[in-house]
Parts: sequence; structure tokens; C-alpha cells
Amino acid sequence: MKSSFHTCQTKGPHVAETILVVDDDAAFRAMLRDALEACGWKVAEAADAENGIRLVRQGGFDLVLHDVRLPGMDGIEALEHLHSADPLVDVIVMTAYSSRDSAVEALQHGAYDYFTKPFSLKEMQVVIRRALEKRRLQDEVRRLRRSLHDQGPLGRIIGQSEAVRRVKHMLERVSLLDTDVLITGETGTGKELAADTIHALSERSQGPFIKINCAAIPESLLESELFGHEKGAFTGAVSNKQGKFEQARGGTILLDEIGDMPLHLQPKLLRAVEQKQVERLGGARPIPFDARIIAATNQKLAQRVESGEFRSDLYYRLNVAAVELPPLRQRREDLPLLCEHFLQRINSRLGTSVQGVSRGGARVLLRHDWPGNVRQLANTLERAVIFCHSETLSEPEVCAALQLAPGTAGPVRSADTVQLKQALRDYERDLIVNALQHSRGVQTEAARRLGISPKNLWNKIQKHGLQPERFEQAN
Repeated sequence: MKSSFHTCQTKGPHVAETILVVDDDAAFRAMLRDALEACGWKVAEAADAENGIRLVRQGGFDLVLHDVRLPGMDGIEALEHLHSADPLVDVIVMTAYSSRDSAVEALQHGAYDYFTKPFSLKEMQVVIRRALEKRRLQDEVRRLRRSLHDQGPLGRIIGQSEAVRRVKHMLERVSLLDTDVLITGETGTGKELAADTIHALSERSQGPFIKINCAAIPESLLESELFGHEKGAFTGAVSNKQGKFEQARGGTILLDEIGDMPLHLQPKLLRAVEQKQVERLGGARPIPFDARIIAATNQKLAQRVESGEFRSDLYYRLNVAAVELPPLRQRREDLPLLCEHFLQRINSRLGTSVQGVSRGGARVLLRHDWPGNVRQLANTLERAVIFCHSETLSEPEVCAALQLAPGTAGPVRSADTVQLKQALRDYERDLIVNALQHSRGVQTEAARRLGISPKNLWNKIQKHGLQPERFEQAN
């Protein structure tokens, strides 16, 4: 190490970032810590890769300085675990000059940069400041993107689960393409909200957004509602009438519950979708329209095609850009955010002041299958709030709202109120333990049972402090 090691040549940052130093040489760590702190940075230390990974998993680090040669896990092997623990943190490796090939290998495995020992503080400062500036810029970009999403149309879709992130990404993509869209999902998953989002994000957002529920209109009137009619086309047709397709000109039309479209109207709808023109009832000329068509259904259209209840050519024409919304039972990790959102909305509308859910109530919510999905959750919370006698929804109040017998969630360890997020963590841990027990500690098998990747399972095992080897003898 050069003599300039203990002096800082430039002014430290305004906001002190935190750097983790991982090196088995205690004296070297101490000298490096003093030099970094003299530059205004906060410093934490670890003597081996395993402890370094554990600290990064806990969060709060902006940069990692990691030695390559360490007892146990070396720096190259640690890189994958560090990026898994925090994909946003950059790692700068440190190696002796004789091990320069290892530093090059580290770069190939995702390291930001490397130093060869001995190195000067001035050189180190340049690289560290560049890495931290990159981190600040990336954080700012992510913050701005989150702000735009939260304030824009996508912000109305509540959730941070992987399933919801995929849906938001798909909605963004299809909204930019002026193509027809098929939205599928169970009742209550938010198909109309997804359609609203596509329209709001599209270039047609300033045009009309016309919605029609194909299951709510009598079959005898549906054709006139969709395509319009001419005066005298039938008894009571005293004037010309535009259909929904014409009204949507320059905008978007949502055909909700498309699976209930009468079979005899489907050929006419197919022509409208393909040719972008309609014929009014009693009319003799085609009328062009310029509108994006979004169809939505909670039915399995492929099955209705097989049974002859839905035309295959219409199905394939609508199913070009498809968005499938996940049921709530497949994204339980979004329950805390959804409950917070709905409770705020309910309190504002009803003038109530319910602030949270008890431990027992949270267990009931997390264990329920939610056949009515998000709509059922919102209605359940509103019923529970109406009969709530405190600022917290109790287990009996939640059970009553769901029409379940008290004790559905099993014994409750404590009557204390907890955040739903903690209850969710407990529930997730129980699921992982159960999967590890049934797979005798084999993580790939446990991951298959849970429907997640082995890497995702490993991260969760570390988060909950579990030891898979303890389950190897499980029955």
C-alpha cells in the first residue's frame, strides 16, 4: 500500500454512503476503514465471504469492497450470492498483483471493477466515487419511474409481487401497440381496471372509452347496441342510432364478458374486428370505425371453442395480444398493500378509523382462497369495518365478514396487533418449512412444490434463517 493510503484527497459526499469491506486481514481492514471514513463514507467490515453475504442480505450497503482470496468461499464464488442478496449493489474486488487473472474472472462474473494490491488511495477514490455516482443515478431513475407509475395509470394496480410486475409490464407493452387485446382472469381480478390502464397509456387516451357488458344486455338488443340501427329497422326504431363501435371512434371499446356473446352474433363481430367496419341493423352500407378493441372474459375461451359455444376464428383473432390476470391466492404477498389501500378508501368514505388487522384476523385473510379475488377482499374488509368495535379488525370480525366459523386460522400465539406484513412473513416461512419437510431438505424438490425457482427458494431460506439440512431426515 502506498503512503498516501491514510489521507483523503477529495471532499467527502454530502450524504454518507455505506461501504462494506470484506477481507480476512484485520490490519488491512482497519487501515482501509480509516481511509474511507476520512473521505466521509460509513464503513462496515466482514472477515469472510459468508458474513459479508449475510450483511448484504440485511440491506443498507451502497458498495462492497471484496478481497478475492479468502478462507472458505472465495470472492469469485461470493459474487453470485452477493448479487442475489442485493441485485443493485456493486462489488469492487481486491486482489494481489500475482492474482490479476482472478480479478479479470471477477469482472466476467459481474464485478464492477477491481484493484490490485498495493493501490493508492487516490486511484481508489476515483473508482469508488464513480461507482457510487452510478448507484445514485440509478436510484434516481428508479425513484422517478416509481413516481410515474404510482401517479399514473399503472399506480391504480396495487401490488408489488412478481405476478403483478409481469402484468404491469405486459400492460405497458400492449398499450403502446395499436392492436386488439384479450384480457382473461377470474371474477374480481381487475379486468376492467386493466382495460382502463391500456386505454390511459395508449395514444388513444384522449379519445372515448366505450364499455359494454355482453352478458348484461338482452340478446334481442345486443346487436343494436353494438352495431347500431337505421330508422324503421324494427318496431320502435324511430330514428337512426349509432352503435358502440361508432361511438368509440378514435378511442377504445371494451367488450366485457365476451365469452357470453351469442353464437349467431359472433360472425358479425368477427367481420367488425377484421375489417374495422360495421353494418347497422337495417342498413345497406358498411360504416368504418377507428377504435381499438379490448375483449375481457372470466371464462376459458379455448374450452368454449372445443364445445362449439365460441367460434375458433373469432377466438384466434382476439387472442393476438393476451393479458392474463393472476388470482389473489397466487399473489398473497400483495395482501398487506391491498388491505392498506382498501382500509384507507373505506375509512374515507364511511368516516371510520380502522387502522389495521389483528394477528388472528391476518391469519384468516392469508389462509383464505379468495374465490372472488380482489373484489371479494374489498367487500370483506368493508363488512368487517362496519361491525368493527376498535381500530383493529379482530379475528371474529374478519371471520364473520367471510361467513367463516371463528378459529378458522388456528390457534393464535398472541392477541397483540401486528402488521399484516409480519403475518405474511410467518405464513411464507410455514409454507417453506412444510415443503422442506416433505422434500427431506432437497431444495430443488421443495422449490418445485412451492412453484418457485431454486434460487428464489435459497434467498427465502436465508431470509428466514432456515437450515435445510435439518429436514433431511423428515418423514
